[in-house]
Amino acid sequence: MIRVLITDDSPLARELLKAVFDQDDEIRVIGEAVNGLEALEKTILLEPDLVTMDIHMPVMDGIEAIRQIMSAHPVPILVITSSSDADTAYTAISKGALEVLPKPDVYSGYSKDILNKIKLLSKVKVISHIIAFQALKLTGKLSTELRREYPDKSDKLVAIASSTGGPRVLSLLLSALPEDFPYPIVIAQHISDDFVSGMAHWLNDISKLTVRIAEEGEIPLRGTVYLCLPEKHTKINSGKRIAFKNRGQGDIYFPSCNLLLSSAADVYGANSIGIILTGMGDDGVIGMKKIKEAGGLTIAQDEKTSVVFGMPKVAIESGCIDKVLPIQDISKAMMGLIRSR
Repeated sequence: MIRVLITDDSPLARELLKAVFDQDDEIRVIGEAVNGLEALEKTILLEPDLVTMDIHMPVMDGIEAIRQIMSAHPVPILVITSSSDADTAYTAISKGALEVLPKPDVYSGYSKDILNKIKLLSKVKVISHIIAFQALKLTGKLSTELRREYPDKSDKLVAIASSTGGPRVLSLLLSALPEDFPYPIVIAQHISDDFVSGMAHWLNDISKLTVRIAEEGEIPLRGTVYLCLPEKHTKINSGKRIAFKNRGQGDIYFPSCNLLLSSAADVYGANSIGIILTGMGDDGVIGMKKIKEAGGLTIAQDEKTSVVFGMPKVAIESGCIDKVLPIQDISKAMMGLIRSR
């Protein structure tokens, strides 16, 4: 039985969450908190397997509550908040929260997604994941000669597949890269609609690179990180431009990691670099295989630093991965490509 503490100052939001959790016999709500201070006290008293946390609340907000809970009594925390709080919500990841989801409503069709997240995240050993892995700070500028070698339009592309637990590891990865990293980076991160903007702002603030949402028709430029919208799938077309594809009825991953990575292999060939990070399921594995077959480099995050060792594990077992690395070493490997060049 998974024991859950719900934290939200809205009675309606708490009732909706209880209604969702009551659909599954494996989940039991053991308490409710109406502010962050009460959440802290009840976490210590009740010892839940997982805490859901809103952001803006009286007395103590969710960000401070997460910081104090992870300091006093570490437990998996799932932020469930409104899309209007998306810009603030991702700060919670840096304080120790594992994931961010939008609040359900009476017409919500994603109850299954929330239930799956609860089951998955309740099993995470948070102590090993809240410790700030010391990402390598790659300071200094590239040489003038090396900068001239890499025009804004790059002949290489880094394509990243990421899912559950991804925002945190992406923050570690991107913050370790220098501002003049000479290749564009395009990221397919499974995320709820309306929340990608908040993640882009957060990552842009903590990274030396420019992080923004990908726009249709643009050519990926070096030193820039492009986040794919979840409302559509993203690929690289034959003209090396970003292109969108409408979601299909049978699609279960938004945006599709496989489509992005496969298109990178098709267009950039041996100059494509595929990275698959933490997440459940197997999205991205087909794309990683295509990059490997095209002669590109493939890297998977290791089990120890993955919140969920699902996508990387499947990719590794498929035999298409060149390097299996902890997250703090992936940035070193990326910079090693430049040094070796």
